[in-house]
Amino acid sequence: MIDFHCHLDLYREPKRILEECISRRVFVLAVTTTPSAFAGTKALVGEAPRVRVALGLHPELARERLGELTLFDKLLPEVKYVGEVGLDGSLELKHTWTSQLAVFRHVLNSARNVGGRIMSIHSRRAAKEVVAELQQCPGAGIPVLHWYSGSQRDLKLAIELGCWFSVGPAMVKSKSGIDSIKLMPKDRILTETDGPFVTVKDEPAYPWDAEIAEHGLARLWECSVLDVRRSIRTNLLRLTTMCA
Repeated sequence: MIDFHCHLDLYREPKRILEECISRRVFVLAVTTTPSAFAGTKALVGEAPRVRVALGLHPELARERLGELTLFDKLLPEVKYVGEVGLDGSLELKHTWTSQLAVFRHVLNSARNVGGRIMSIHSRRAAKEVVAELQQCPGAGIPVLHWYSGSQRDLKLAIELGCWFSVGPAMVKSKSGIDSIKLMPKDRILTETDGPFVTVKDEPAYPWDAEIAEHGLARLWECSVLDVRRSIRTNLLRLTTMCA
């Protein structure tokens, strides 16, 4: 099972969740929201098998953590994964748009300068703008659009650009999510949860709840959950060999 976008450090009991992930043999990409959170998450994860830590600066925090870009650049050479990064076009974040753009452009250029990275990218209400920035910075790495919720037109452009996608429990249950998944190349899809910010039965989504996305994909692809799990695992293995 694979959870390619999870905020492991933000659970109430992250150590217990980590231990359960190890027991269940879940692959987890633990994204971070600021560069200063990276060291703590890295220490939490330690040498845990199948758990990787991504270096991020979330668009919601772009304005107040702009000064952490220096730390981002310092840490970037030692990581393979970048996330959570991106843009957010929500009305309540409109006043931070200039800072968001500055941060995202810096992240993309820095990633390009170190040979490219695998990137888990936030694009809520900003898919068009995210795709445009990716087009302007070829060589930044492999974009994995987390919980895509933009238009089908922008989705098609993202696919042409070579983007990948991570699909969670919420996407497989909504009409717009299902419509988007149907357009996504099967060999560029991964599963995620976005826990603990997504809830499942009034509880935070845990990494093993990626199984819900597997079941949703099985219905859409008209195959078994085991076949989906094999496909997602194959996708992950291929992705990890595509970028430095």
